[in-house]
Amino acid sequence: MSTFERFLTLWVALCIVAGVALGHFMPGAFHAIGAIEIARVNLPVAVLIWLMIIPMLVKIDFSALGEVRRHWRGIGVTLFINWAVKPFSMAALGWFFVGHLFRPWLPADQINSYIAGLILLAAAPCTAMVFVWSNLTKGEPHFTLSQVALNDTIMVFAFAPIVGLLLGLSAITVPWDTLVLSVVLYIVIPVIAAQIMRRAVLASGGDAALSATLARLQPLSLIALLATL
Repeated sequence: MSTFERFLTLWVALCIVAGVALGHFMPGAFHAIGAIEIARVNLPVAVLIWLMIIPMLVKIDFSALGEVRRHWRGIGVTLFINWAVKPFSMAALGWFFVGHLFRPWLPADQINSYIAGLILLAAAPCTAMVFVWSNLTKGEPHFTLSQVALNDTIMVFAFAPIVGLLLGLSAITVPWDTLVLSVVLYIVIPVIAAQIMRRAVLASGGDAALSATLARLQPLSLIALLATL
């Protein structure tokens, strides 16, 4: 890992502090950025997320889905936790802590928004950072690749229905236009763009060209992450 990557926690903390300070001293600029949206989906944030995750998605070879058969036990545990446990347990924790335990200390008009945010966060399994965790723990790379590819594929179809179900159970109005647009902007478009880029690079220069491209894109991904914060 580079020096910049090793101190990523520090950069994240500094960006959070800078973001809060800028929002306090320049509220007009941030309100203007926040107003650039379609169906309550912020477009500048969407672009930053593309820049953040596309370099990670370029690493994924979706033909690795065929590797699932070799790791079926681990894949089974991953799928069960990601889709049968995590969304519902996080929703339950949100209802308990935000909806009841901490309710007296939170703005009454934002309670549902906090719960909805937790549900949206829980329904989408992490993609990009899985590669980092696997690398740090010296995990099996083919297993990592196959489970990320499978979870990304499932997420395209399962995210909106699960979120819609949990938001409905929370008595929160389901913004289906926002959910569908979020799936398209944050999952479908980046996955398609990344796979087009991957195939084009492989066709022009093979694995060596792909490795060089990923090395050049890595700083862009980190900068986009910090800018999103």
